[in-house]
Amino acid sequence: MFEFQQYLGFLLFLTILTIGFWLMIFLVGFVHYWLGGAIMELIKEKRAKRQAELEG
Repeated sequence: MFEFQQYLGFLLFLTILTIGFWLMIFLVGFVHYWLGGAIMELIKEKRAKRQAELEG
């Protein structure tokens, strides 16, 4: 059915596909975490600025 070179090529394809899948999952999680943190910091800065304007 498969020759040895075809088998190695198939294994290489599966390896690259798997690495790409997990890299995508990692990057999506990392970017989501990064954007969430950046938005929270922006909200905190706006609140602090508004609070400072109200106090003085």
